[in-house]
Amino acid sequence: MTTPIRIIAGKIVVQAELDDTMLAKKIAGHLPIETTPNEWGDEFYFGIPVRSGLDETATTKVKVGDIGFWPPGNAMAVFFGPTPMSSGADPVPASDVCLIGRITDDATLLRKAKGARNIRIEKA
Repeated sequence: MTTPIRIIAGKIVVQAELDDTMLAKKIAGHLPIETTPNEWGDEFYFGIPVRSGLDETATTKVKVGDIGFWPPGNAMAVFFGPTPMSSGADPVPASDVCLIGRITDDATLLRKAKGARNIRIEKA
């Protein structure tokens, strides 16, 4: 069963869900998380208090709206458009991410939140 969450970046709020994987459940147990996001193209990423290696969901093939965990930075990554490594409309992470969830609203709304000083991930 997925865990409904909200992503609040600046004044933008989107609904999302975390998957039923062991890693996603571990992350859900640490919510809420509030921090300053980094930007990499149309991706927000930020360190979270979770440590994990790659799991069975690890991939570099992500889509707009996917939420991943990037083990090298112990970071959550929220993809809402192309990244600097993209050659088309799909985001491309810097290296493998573990897929942990997805935005269920229009992920491209997060483009309006670029430059936000704060991001909050909370259970819905």
